[in-house]
Amino acid sequence: MDSALIFMLVGWAFVLVWVPLVVLSQRKTHPKALFTLFFAELWERFSFYGMRSFLVLYMTGVLFKQMVQGEADARAYGIYGAFNALLYAAPVIGGMIADRILGFRRTILLGGICMAAAQFILAGNAFTGSNETIFFIGLGLLAVGNGFFKPNISSFLGTFYDKNDNRKDGAFTIFYMGINIGAFLAPLTCAYLAQTYNWGLGFLAAGIGMLLGIVVFWNNMSKYEDKGNPPNPEQLKQPFFGGMTRGQIIVLLSLISVPLFAFLINFEKLTDWILIASGIGVLGYVLYFALTDKALEEGHGDTKGVNGQRLLVFLALFFFHMIFWTLFEQAGGSLTILADRYVNRHGITAGQFQSLNPLFIMLFAPVFAWIWIKLSKAGKEPRTPMKFFYGLIQIALGFWVIVLGAKSVMAGVGSGALIPVIYLVVMYLLHTTGELSISPVGLSVVTKLAPGQMVGFIMGAWFLSIAFAHKIAGELGKQIASPAEGTDAATALGAFADVYMQWGVYVTLAAAALLLLISPILKKWMHGVQ
Repeated sequence: MDSALIFMLVGWAFVLVWVPLVVLSQRKTHPKALFTLFFAELWERFSFYGMRSFLVLYMTGVLFKQMVQGEADARAYGIYGAFNALLYAAPVIGGMIADRILGFRRTILLGGICMAAAQFILAGNAFTGSNETIFFIGLGLLAVGNGFFKPNISSFLGTFYDKNDNRKDGAFTIFYMGINIGAFLAPLTCAYLAQTYNWGLGFLAAGIGMLLGIVVFWNNMSKYEDKGNPPNPEQLKQPFFGGMTRGQIIVLLSLISVPLFAFLINFEKLTDWILIASGIGVLGYVLYFALTDKALEEGHGDTKGVNGQRLLVFLALFFFHMIFWTLFEQAGGSLTILADRYVNRHGITAGQFQSLNPLFIMLFAPVFAWIWIKLSKAGKEPRTPMKFFYGLIQIALGFWVIVLGAKSVMAGVGSGALIPVIYLVVMYLLHTTGELSISPVGLSVVTKLAPGQMVGFIMGAWFLSIAFAHKIAGELGKQIASPAEGTDAATALGAFADVYMQWGVYVTLAAAALLLLISPILKKWMHGVQ
């Protein structure tokens, strides 16, 4: 039995024991809807992270195989960055549609159906010859579906708890566990099938996962007729334009938007300009409020300048958050290529290594929660800027470790020397602990820094930082892919080491130093926000 198959089977065995224990231990504490949404989100994440685990490998190995290696790598990194940037931009619209027209229930189902169809399109394309146009249509449909699904399933969960329900934090912790279980199983399964047997099987498994999520949601949500409905159900049934209802128009516009998304993913330079323009507009708007303190004038502040200074803190954290995710998101791009070509994987497929991050989250998230609680009780819990500082330091250490591994074998790489896998494992461990220092606290502090009438807008702006990060991550990947045709393996590996050292270590440490320098000012401008 090969190592990759053993890795997959052990992962499934772990989950099949762990999930029932979680459900059984909490079933009397929480409403049953939590567990329905838990499993729906688990399978949706299985679908997304399953496809993500081998997407770049599929593009470089099949879709662009006619190109020289460096050009194929650069093309794949650019598409990967544009695709993920649009994934994080689309939920802004999807959330508005759920709030104002369709309600959570219908919007989630529409998103799930779009994503399942997209995975099956990608699977069929991979089985029958990998046509580029069909590939981009599949990615475009995935982005549209994600826009409907991602922002609304967690919001839907919140409707089953009162605002001050002390079970709410625990419910979202369990829900977050579902996300990571899906993200853990996905690379083990989909990457194994894709790289061992057929790329189409990887996409097919991802599609079946999404279909299971839809079935779980559909079969159980009928029990909760009072939740997640449209704000005006009667209006939704009435003809609105051309004899069509509002819901039918949304479905039609969604289908029309798929070619647009496909075009933007394919011609990713245009996506750059759209992101830049939207970023200038959104951040400029926030800066205007910060400098004029308009939110205070409308009666949402208690001391002159408080809201404006808190928004300046938000803008600072936006910048450092973007830098962190730019480097972290090399995981689905250049780091997967590195693992595939230059790491001694001991029979495990390159895509399967993406399961390490969610595995480490499941193992260490309770530890971090315990640490923060203990420090809080002792009055020593660090403020958010310092937690961001620790996150940046840890991701820099992770890249330093993988650079050490690369340099240790570069001289002998032409003779078959490979990076020992322990370097990759330690890097993922450090990146995960860095994520646990930043990700959980980021969303929380944003809701506290935003003035009351701007919370939704500021939250959307926060996700924009991740969209920027994905696009910049693709550009960094292109720098790694620069070696020309005929470049020897040592030089190609050197490109990884150089970019990781310059950006992953030096730039990240410089950003961390700047954050440390200004953290006293940020702490003051937060005005008591923890």
